[in-house]
Amino acid sequence: MADLLEVTDAGLYCQRGDFYIDPWRRVPRAIITHAHSDHARSGCGRYLCAAPGTLVLRSRVGTASPIDGLRHGERLSINGVDVSLHPAGHVLGSAQVRVAHGGTTWVVTGDYKLEADPTCHPFEPVPCDVFVTESTFGLPVYRWQDPATTAAEINAWWRANRDAGRTSVLLAYALGKAQRLAALVDPSIGPIIGHGAVMKMVDAYRASGVRLPPIDRVPPRARRMGGGRALVIAPPSVAGSRWLGLFGETSVALASGWMLLRGMRRRRGFDKGFVVSDHADFPGLLAAIDATGARRVLVTHGFTEPLARLLRERGLDAAVLPTRFTGEASVDAAGQDDGDHDGEERDEGERDGPAAEVTP
Repeated sequence: MADLLEVTDAGLYCQRGDFYIDPWRRVPRAIITHAHSDHARSGCGRYLCAAPGTLVLRSRVGTASPIDGLRHGERLSINGVDVSLHPAGHVLGSAQVRVAHGGTTWVVTGDYKLEADPTCHPFEPVPCDVFVTESTFGLPVYRWQDPATTAAEINAWWRANRDAGRTSVLLAYALGKAQRLAALVDPSIGPIIGHGAVMKMVDAYRASGVRLPPIDRVPPRARRMGGGRALVIAPPSVAGSRWLGLFGETSVALASGWMLLRGMRRRRGFDKGFVVSDHADFPGLLAAIDATGARRVLVTHGFTEPLARLLRERGLDAAVLPTRFTGEASVDAAGQDDGDHDGEERDEGERDGPAAEVTP
């Protein structure tokens, strides 16, 4: 019997329901796991997403795009296929897509994390027969510390820079990670300033009911900002750009899961690196897989084969699912300047990291 979902030239497709999940091309009907640009393509005929992410998705694919929001856990029949969306904990509105028909249930996660995040709904395990999981950080070396510990490290760096009269610039993806960091840091240290791409998503988060601290915009034709006291949150594309000249003397840090790797920060020339990821670490991946009860696991984007091999050794039917999706950007990619500092990142959906840096 054919699988309920299959990979096609346009992405993951349910033939019986005639819909795609996170399509790579424009299609008539798309179910979107989350609004990062490698998962949410513009120009589709109609979109379905989790209701909390409707405004965020609209800001990414266009105000005129027809978007339907589905409450978490609410079931919808699409051409006889049972579909529901469940929290993935990745960014605001991120969802796992549950697809069921003929006694078989698939869950497609998109991207997810198990860490607490005050800016989005927490990950919820969904029982299934087939589980499609990312593997961005699918090696044992990747283990995240408690978010409160990381927040304390960022606050200490910001406070030290403030006392020295330096502006702190924290590079993070404009959608998801930037808002999470703003919610984690201590705003009593000084003002928080957001890059234009960050502020577009801040507006969507606030309009969706997410509480964030005061964040100042960079006004047009600004000459100087921050007064050596501010924390500036900006996308990685501004690294090394003239835009940073708005803030005088700066200390620049990158928030990324790849900061766990020794030497990565030094090679790209960042003053500081903080291990912050909106993807599950290695123990989180295994915990999520175990919680579903799935006997078949399809592994996509990241360290796919090492994770699939480990799962097979544990008795699961595991294989690699081909995809064009990517993981959290490597430091090399994050440090590149795409020349679009007033707009959004071209790829905030986060690309595969430096597999060559680690022996699986």
